[in-house]
Amino acid sequence: MSAQQEYSFFDAVSASFDKAAKFTSWDPGLLEQIKQCNSVYRMHFPVKIGDKIEVIKAYRVQHSHHKTPCKGGIRFATTVNLDEVMALAALMTYKCAIVNVPFGGAKGGINIDPKKYTPYELEKITRRYTHELIKKNFIGPGTDVPAPDYGTGEKEMSWIVDTYTSMKPGEIDALACVTGKPVTQGGVRGRREATGLGVFYGIREICRMSDLMAKVGLSTGIKGKKVIVQGLGNVGYHAAKFFREGGATVIALAEMEGAIYNPAGLNEEEVFQHRKKEGTILNFPDAENILFSADALEMECDILIPAALENVINGENAPRIKAKIIGEAANGPLTPEADEVFIKKGILVVPDMYLNAGGVTVSYFEWLKNLSHVRYGRMEKRFTENLNSKILEQMEELTGKQVPPGEREAIMHGADEADLVYSGLEETMIGATREIVDVWKNNPDIPDMRTAAYVVAINKVGTSYAELGIFP
Repeated sequence: MSAQQEYSFFDAVSASFDKAAKFTSWDPGLLEQIKQCNSVYRMHFPVKIGDKIEVIKAYRVQHSHHKTPCKGGIRFATTVNLDEVMALAALMTYKCAIVNVPFGGAKGGINIDPKKYTPYELEKITRRYTHELIKKNFIGPGTDVPAPDYGTGEKEMSWIVDTYTSMKPGEIDALACVTGKPVTQGGVRGRREATGLGVFYGIREICRMSDLMAKVGLSTGIKGKKVIVQGLGNVGYHAAKFFREGGATVIALAEMEGAIYNPAGLNEEEVFQHRKKEGTILNFPDAENILFSADALEMECDILIPAALENVINGENAPRIKAKIIGEAANGPLTPEADEVFIKKGILVVPDMYLNAGGVTVSYFEWLKNLSHVRYGRMEKRFTENLNSKILEQMEELTGKQVPPGEREAIMHGADEADLVYSGLEETMIGATREIVDVWKNNPDIPDMRTAAYVVAINKVGTSYAELGIFP
């Protein structure tokens, strides 16, 4: 059996945990409790597909109950297995702790290829899966709150919330049983782009730190940085969009069928439309084709953003990576062997366990919106605009000068839901970045940013257990 086949994602997460745990002072028994998955639900259920009965294999793992509800996405993919779901649930615990979102970690998955089913068949599978979760109390606003992940989106979340509300009539907070819903069904504006935007905010804050930039031989700031993004799904698309709008140059985009390169820069929306029309990212106007997607990872660039699936950079290809900064937009794109290579090479790895926390952060905002039953900005937007208008009028009257129309509009604007969500996400990512970097700087023995992030997470989860005590 090859090393690739033997790779365990959960073991890799545990190895990173153990690496960080030695920089903490918690009781070994408590560390073991933090590391293990609390509840694992493995299920098989029948669904009628056409005139045949198909047995569906699915999972839901609750990694930690140090805070409730548990939180984590549901993915539909043929690669879904227990090891992967456990690992992703563990990462959710640490991710939520780092960005101060008061949830325990969870994850779910159904082992199917969603492309092989009609929308009606997918709806039947999703609703039956939800029913199985309800039966075992593995879903609920105060228990376990799923969200979209690879292979799922707003449509599946709508089916979940409808199934839950049908089976729990009269539950006033039922909309909060799942996040990532359409805005019309209690979703929050800004959720769709949240993970990609969070990646941008995190990397932008790193690039503002002159001492870190000096270590990797780059100037401060995002402007002018050469960026490569692997994956043009929701996360990769929005990461590329915000990097481009922030002044960086996206020189390459990679997808399953290959990659394209243009040193003058690529527009993600134009590439997306080209792929939608032609069925491939290749042969994009004025771009050079790269036949093997993995080759794009090894090209010269300042910032590399792997935004696809896990384990794409390993001990074999890590020595050939030329990026100065790697921002893990996907879950687990680097193996522990790759981490060791990058520590030796002096490449800065910004870890997934906080960098892609934009999704769960904005999911938290959606959950709060559902519990409060009011849209963000509804109460204060007009008050703010009226107040700003009065201030402007006074300024113009006192100075005898008129504020230009563009500036007037910007000053008068009262925050709407998207503004507040973006602001909350920006504050979250900046605060988390600074906290991790401070821990890293204050302990010279901590080898990399991932270990520092784990130290932050372990200390926060450990503090919860220490303050709450062990029952009974």
